[in-house]
Amino acid sequence: MRPASVSGPSSLTGIGLMCLAVVSFAVTDATAKWLGGHINVAMVVWARYVIHFVLSALVINPWTVPGLLRTRRPWLQLGRSALLFACTALNFTALQFLQLDQTVSIMFSAPFFVAVFAGPMLGEWVGARHWVAITAGFAGILLVAQPGAGGIHPAALLSLAAALCYALYSITTRILAKTDSTPTTLFYSALVGSVAASLPLPFLWETPTEPLVYGAMLELGLIAGGGHLLLIMAHRRAPAATLAPYLYIQIVAMIALGWLLFDQVPSRWTLAGAAIVVASGIYLLLHERKERAARTLEATLGD
Repeated sequence: MRPASVSGPSSLTGIGLMCLAVVSFAVTDATAKWLGGHINVAMVVWARYVIHFVLSALVINPWTVPGLLRTRRPWLQLGRSALLFACTALNFTALQFLQLDQTVSIMFSAPFFVAVFAGPMLGEWVGARHWVAITAGFAGILLVAQPGAGGIHPAALLSLAAALCYALYSITTRILAKTDSTPTTLFYSALVGSVAASLPLPFLWETPTEPLVYGAMLELGLIAGGGHLLLIMAHRRAPAATLAPYLYIQIVAMIALGWLLFDQVPSRWTLAGAAIVVASGIYLLLHERKERAARTLEATLGD
C-alpha cells in the first residue's frame, strides 16, 4: 500500500483538521484568559475538564466501548493524566498575567524538553545538532520571557513548568500507546482531570453574576474537547511528521486573538523569540523525519 503523501486527499484533509485543532486550542486559551477576569482560575480549570468529560462520556464510556477502563499500567495512566491537569492549571494561571503570545511561545518549548527526556525515558538519545537546536530554542524562550527593565515576570516560570509537564505527558503517552488503547487513555485523562478539578471547588466556588460567563464556561469545555477530537481525526488521516509543522499556526492564532480581544500587541522581543522557537522546532522535526527515513531505508535494504 502506498503511504499517504502531503498532496493526497487524505493528508490534505488531515492538515485542514490539524489547523482547525490548533486554532481551537488558541480559542481555548483566549477564553480561559477572559474567564480569569470574572471567576477564579480553579473554576476555569473545572469548566474546561468537567464539561469536556461529560460531553466525551456520551460517546466514550464503558458501555459503548467495552473494556474501556482496563489498563495494563494504571499508575502510569494516573501519572499521565495528572501531568496534563498540572499543565492546564499552570498555563491557565500564567494566562492571567502574561499575554497570549507570550504563553504560547513559552509553551512551545515542550518539544525541546521532549528531546532532552527522550534519551533516559525512551532510549532515544539526541545528537550534537539536536542540542544546538535545543539551546537555540531556549534562547528564544528567554527573549520571549525577559527583556525589559522589569526582568522576567514570575508567571513566565509557570508557563515553563507547564511546558515541562506537557513534555513528560507526551512521553508517557508514547509509552502507554504500546499497551493501552487510545479511548482508554483519553477517558482516563478527562476523568482524572475532572476529579482533581472538582475537589477544591466547594471551597473556591464563585457564583457568576453574568450570563455571558456561563456561556464562556460551556464554550471552553466544548472547544477544548472539540480541539482534541480534531487532533485525533487529523492523525488518522495524515502522518504525524506531516502534521507537526502546522502546530505553529497556534502562535499566529494566539497573536491575532490577543490583539483582537485584549488589545495586546506583541513586542519585538516576543516576535524575535517566537521566530527562534519556531525555527528550532521545525529543524528538530525535519531532522527527525530525515533520520526516520534513513532508518526505514536501512531496514528495507537489510531485508
